[in-house]
Amino acid sequence: MKSDEGKIKVRMEKLPITREQAWKLILKHNTHNPDLVHYLESEAVMRELALHLGEDVEYWAMLGLLHDVDWGITKEDVKTHLSKMPEILRKEGFTEDFIETILSHGYGFEELPALASKTRTEKIQYALAASETITGLVHAYALMRGKNISDMEPAGLKKKFKDKTFAAKVSREVIKEIELCGVSLDEFFKIAIEGIKKIKNEVGLV
Repeated sequence: MKSDEGKIKVRMEKLPITREQAWKLILKHNTHNPDLVHYLESEAVMRELALHLGEDVEYWAMLGLLHDVDWGITKEDVKTHLSKMPEILRKEGFTEDFIETILSHGYGFEELPALASKTRTEKIQYALAASETITGLVHAYALMRGKNISDMEPAGLKKKFKDKTFAAKVSREVIKEIELCGVSLDEFFKIAIEGIKKIKNEVGLV
């Protein structure tokens, strides 16, 4: 049984839009299918992680779904990524707390000058950063296995995690931040696989 110290602070606020409305918002600003797959997988991992920790599932899932909402309109000039996000989400009624949590997944990246010197300090921030990052590892491993995630094992994913040449752009250090949430890497590998497995048909996996 986990101690209270290992739990992530629950957000009790009500979400201002439905999941269906959030997806329409995504599609308004994003059209590239690989990006959409990433958003869906991030949502799935955050949902599964919230279930594992007994947290607010819909709130966490919404963070995962919307974390890169402005990527489609900023990726041609990467340094502006996340700069449009606050305005987009404020118009939809999201709180500054929600917006700051999303902003935090860009902390520490040199490609984002406005955020490069900032560091994550809250467990929910670590959770979002680790969850959206691990999707790249899981999806790449599934593709290597002929798009098969149905019988993917955490032990196999762990081997790919240790192989720094595999999906080399996926930050292992960011994924390790999940440990600051009281979740071990082995647990997280299982959580990520299970979460994405539940939406495999939506993201082109089998």
